[in-house]
Amino acid sequence: MTTAYIVDAVRTAGGRRGGRLAGVHPVDMLAKSLDAIVDRSGIDPAAVDDVITGCVSQAGEQAMQVGRMGVLSSKLPDSVPAVTIDRQCGSSQQAIQFAAQAVMSGTQDVVIASGVESMTRVPMGTNATLHMKEGLGHYKSPGLEEKFPGIQFSQFMGAEMIAKKHGFTKEQLDSFALGSHTKAKMATETGAFENEIVPVEIETPEGTEMHTIDEGIRFDATLEGIAGVKLISPDGIVTAASASQICDGSSAVLVVSEEALKRHGLTPMARIHNLTVTAGDPVIMLEEPLFATDKALQRAGLKIDDIDLYEVNEAFAPVPLAWLKHTGADPEKLNIHGGAIALGHPLGASGTKLMATLVHALKRHDKKYGLQTMCEGGGVANVTIVESV
Repeated sequence: MTTAYIVDAVRTAGGRRGGRLAGVHPVDMLAKSLDAIVDRSGIDPAAVDDVITGCVSQAGEQAMQVGRMGVLSSKLPDSVPAVTIDRQCGSSQQAIQFAAQAVMSGTQDVVIASGVESMTRVPMGTNATLHMKEGLGHYKSPGLEEKFPGIQFSQFMGAEMIAKKHGFTKEQLDSFALGSHTKAKMATETGAFENEIVPVEIETPEGTEMHTIDEGIRFDATLEGIAGVKLISPDGIVTAASASQICDGSSAVLVVSEEALKRHGLTPMARIHNLTVTAGDPVIMLEEPLFATDKALQRAGLKIDDIDLYEVNEAFAPVPLAWLKHTGADPEKLNIHGGAIALGHPLGASGTKLMATLVHALKRHDKKYGLQTMCEGGGVANVTIVESV
């Protein structure tokens, strides 16, 4: 079977809701990442076989097949096809896995996996709620209601359920959240993100600037400040401070075959070692990365201690904490440059965003194996294991 390689991976710096990227149309924001992949790799744009784009809220400015719109807005020729997929928060991680599968099957040689989400301009869930408000139906069908009577699938509820199941305290969640900001602050100040971030030109009251620093990082974060944030649920322990930040952003990963490496004179960053996706309880929902990781390691013939760096999406602090507890993984290897609590979680863009951080961190720290996993709506989880080369 053909091996799939990652040649490069890029992301925009995150923008807070209503913040520095609020003036950028998501189609053009996606085009920025696509263009950066082409420019940095030196690949002939016409050689790209496909673009696979993750996006969750496919409505409004992200409607009409946003992946294809991004290609048309980019420097890629109109002859490059695209498709937009939704696996909720794992959408662009699944884009990587689909890209790798296309390459490994031998049906394609050069594929860009990508993701975009402007949570400012297309608020989360509006692809469903606007229809509901207009009386155009609800996603929960009669058959689904029969199987899950009275249940509204909620990630907030799932996070609280995980915290209760694993016995976490609010203090533990707050401490983890502070660590995310502290690590992201240090990574920014030491230049750890410089090789992965695509500058985006923005307009500010002071004039035109380049957006290059993740806007969500609290450089002055304290445990006291985090502990003082209001609870999301009065009888829970999760707050906005221990949850991922609403974020605008795009990201992209170039996946190619060994033949394409030779033909186009490309230098790989990593080899894709394992692709896994599993599904479980849709109510607790966010716990599936624990079990998906077990399966991925078994299939890869690896143990958790064989992995040098982990990227576990910080949708809510209980998720990576439960993952650490379940796997027995070393906390010092987890999200070493911070996670979504500090850097933001631009839904459909987060999968390729995390991969950009992971492969660049492996190179920066001279490490071999990296594992990325993402909890996803509906109780699904992706795991991707890569090997730095």
